[in-house]
Amino acid sequence: MEFPYEKDNKERIPLEHYLEEYRKLDPQEAAKRCGVEYDPKEGRFHIRLLGYSYLVDFPEFDVHKEEEGQEGVFLLLSQAAAKIIVLRFLISGQMVKSTGKYLTYREVPWGEVYFRQFEGRCLARLKFGFGFKLNRFAAAMEKMGAMKISMGDAAYEFEFINGLHVRFILWAGDDEFPPSSQILFEDNFPYAYQAEDLAVVGDLSISTLKALEASL
Repeated sequence: MEFPYEKDNKERIPLEHYLEEYRKLDPQEAAKRCGVEYDPKEGRFHIRLLGYSYLVDFPEFDVHKEEEGQEGVFLLLSQAAAKIIVLRFLISGQMVKSTGKYLTYREVPWGEVYFRQFEGRCLARLKFGFGFKLNRFAAAMEKMGAMKISMGDAAYEFEFINGLHVRFILWAGDDEFPPSSQILFEDNFPYAYQAEDLAVVGDLSISTLKALEASL
């Protein structure tokens, strides 16, 4: 899949497809399967995405901030890629309890096949975006509500979507050596998303991080 989907018909068609599939859901079954809260009286899912809380209407996929007036990077309000990743989770994802292990992209099913795309789209973007400014990386991560962990030269763990966590790890660059990065996915991710989706997970996470860094 190619993201984002705003530019032309080829990009809009997938969003329209997932919106149609979403309307066919049994919302209470989807909530139980995905481990998210659903309010049948209001007809709304409670979704957390990259540190921000949303109310998502059903059967129409209208998205609202859970706390009106809150400032931040609310990708789900406007970005088609964010909408699709949430739709795919609710339509076909499954929440399974993590064992506490984290996986590299190569370790997820089909990750080896798509690794080159993931490397260019996510690992390179992360290391060249923040590998020479670890202090700003840390500040943006903390602004997103991420938890500092002891890996690499700077590393943080954060919730991507309800119950699914990601780790960003950086090794600083200098005059002699370029920076390097790693992205790890909690081992329950393969039950919720396919390998192609994880490039979008990384992409959206980095976009949020860069927006937060720009606001520092």
